[in-house]
Amino acid sequence: MSAFLAALLPVIIVVMAGRFLAWREIIPPEGWRAIERLAYVLLFPALIIRALARAPFETAPWKLALTLIIAQLVLGGIGLLAKRFIVSRPSVGVIIQSNVRWNTFVALSLGSALFGEEGLALVTIAAAAMIPTANILSVTALTTFGDVGDGKKRHPVAELVRNPLIIACVVGGVIAASGLTLPVLVDDTLDLMGRATIALGLLAAGAGVDVSALKRAGPRTLVWSLVRLLGLPLAVIGVSLAIGLDGIGFAIAVLCASVPTATNSYILARQLGGDAPLAANLIAVQTVLAALTMPAIWFACLALGLFGDLPQ
Repeated sequence: MSAFLAALLPVIIVVMAGRFLAWREIIPPEGWRAIERLAYVLLFPALIIRALARAPFETAPWKLALTLIIAQLVLGGIGLLAKRFIVSRPSVGVIIQSNVRWNTFVALSLGSALFGEEGLALVTIAAAAMIPTANILSVTALTTFGDVGDGKKRHPVAELVRNPLIIACVVGGVIAASGLTLPVLVDDTLDLMGRATIALGLLAAGAGVDVSALKRAGPRTLVWSLVRLLGLPLAVIGVSLAIGLDGIGFAIAVLCASVPTATNSYILARQLGGDAPLAANLIAVQTVLAALTMPAIWFACLALGLFGDLPQ
């Protein structure tokens, strides 16, 4: 079995386990919301801080971050084309959000399984670049095109300031830039909390997939799902080749771009007046299709020799 498939199959199994637990209501809906909240405000930030703090600031792969940000901007722009084909403005905002958001937990699991600590660190650096960009573009798109009625619109900058993941990126980046070393007790504590992040995140991702949305999904959902699943990796490949990103950094960039959109996209769409049913449809379809598109993209890159000498 190839290294990539060996890393992908456990991810699929854990996501399916989360879907099964939610389907059987072994863990009730409010329990999943608590798990998502725990990962969001504590466990994932702990992982981000430790990974960034241990990454040498002077050798941080800025080309990786730049590549992913540019690719997100490109896909956000492509999402604007939906205005030409879709009457509903809330749908346009949801499509833009779908195009720029990503399932970080899937990328973390695959990156660490394929490349160990280095892969985990690089995905975390990618998260430090992609999370702020995704939040700015998503909130801006949803508040611009969403139907909020008389509700108060949320400001993208305000969303960033109070986002636990953004705060963790800043804290970890400052520690790395300052050259400080985390005390052993702090490092061990963050490591212990970070270990729980990926498994809980994947389980929650599976639980958050609305299977009934697959039955409602029509051609529009399928088309925009493929635009996201294929378009973002293609944009990353183009930018990487243009600016000279190569090796593991290139592979991690493609990996992060290939994962499906984030399952919490539905919640944000609902809160900001987006087309929530369309958001649920996009999440469900992309989660299923990604099991096919991710290996296809990975093996195509290997066949073309884009990654160099990396695991097959």
